[in-house]
Amino acid sequence: MAQDINSVTISGRLTKDPDLRYLQSGDAVCTLRLASNSRIKKGEEWTDDPTYIDLSLWGGKAESAGEHLTKGQQVMVQGSLKVREWETREGEKRITPEIKVYTIVYGRQPGDNVQQGSDD
Repeated sequence: MAQDINSVTISGRLTKDPDLRYLQSGDAVCTLRLASNSRIKKGEEWTDDPTYIDLSLWGGKAESAGEHLTKGQQVMVQGSLKVREWETREGEKRITPEIKVYTIVYGRQPGDNVQQGSDD
């Protein structure tokens, strides 16, 4: 029987600053939320259709992300898709898809000036 592959690659912009914390074990964990836009046509108008996904990073990657990333920054991540189950204070069960990040590439930060054109 063939082995299944759980691999996700997605790029987008961070919707908030990283949340870096340390567990009782001393392990660093950083959570992020990513918005990845697609363009869809509704009637005669083109509009954004964002997909929001939670990300988790561990260890040194978590500490680096907590230090260097900011809201609005563009990133690309690779990881595996996990489903996190949790319960609200009211006792309601919730399910949240999340990517456990193995690789992250930092892109432009908000406000970066990018000059385009040629040198002629």
